[in-house]
Amino acid sequence: MDRLIENHRQQILELAKQRGARHIKLFGSMATDKATIKSDVDFLVEMQQGSSAFALGGLLKDLEDLLGRRVDMTTPNALHPAIRSKILHEAVEL
Repeated sequence: MDRLIENHRQQILELAKQRGARHIKLFGSMATDKATIKSDVDFLVEMQQGSSAFALGGLLKDLEDLLGRRVDMTTPNALHPAIRSKILHEAVEL
C-alpha cells in the first residue's frame, strides 16, 4: 500500500464513516506499490443501505481534497464483469 494512503488511513476511514461508506478498499497502482507521482487513487466502497449517490460523490470530493490526487471510486456491484474478479482479488481493505 502506498505511503500516501498509509499516512492518511485514519482520516480516510473517518471521512468514509461520515458519508455512510463501509468496507473501503484500495485497488490499482496504489494498492500494488506501483504508483507514480501522477497516479490516481482507486477506491472500492460499499455504502450503507439508504445512502444516496450524493453521499458517494461527497466522499469522492472529500478524498480528493485530503489526498491532493484524483480519486476514482466504485462499488462492487458497479464493477464490469470483465474486470470484477481481478479488482476484488487485488483490493486491500483499509
